[in-house]
Amino acid sequence: MTQQSPGQVIPASNNLKLRLGGRLGGIDPAALAKAEAALKGLANNFEQWMQDELTKLDAARERVRAEGYNAETAETLYFRAHDLKGLGSTYGYPLVTRIAGLLCRLTDDPTTRLRAPLYLVDAHIDSIKAAVRGGVREADHPVGKTLLDELERQVREYEA
Repeated sequence: MTQQSPGQVIPASNNLKLRLGGRLGGIDPAALAKAEAALKGLANNFEQWMQDELTKLDAARERVRAEGYNAETAETLYFRAHDLKGLGSTYGYPLVTRIAGLLCRLTDDPTTRLRAPLYLVDAHIDSIKAAVRGGVREADHPVGKTLLDELERQVREYEA
């Protein structure tokens, strides 16, 4: 049996940083202010956009009910939850981001997603809709905290 020589580590150079002279490190405060102002200008649309996302989530759930919980319908439901996970905080609902994140955790892996109990999937969707309907935006709101604590507990129990 021959003995293999150990590998050699070659450090990669950062030519881009050298070429730009360190300009990547800072963000132009004027550009940041402009972006924040643009986001504030869009804030009037956030409620409608959130409603649009909830409609898509509900449609995905209705499709599960109509066609059954299969790989395709479960994937659609997962992607709707994933969208809400990313958009909830942007639209002013960090609680929705947290709940949708839990739903994603429950249905993330395509190989196990179909094992997720539908009652628990429904509980997440109903909680998201209730939070938006009730204007419960933050996880530290008493209702939001209760919802989140219970959903987290149930997901932990399911995972165990």
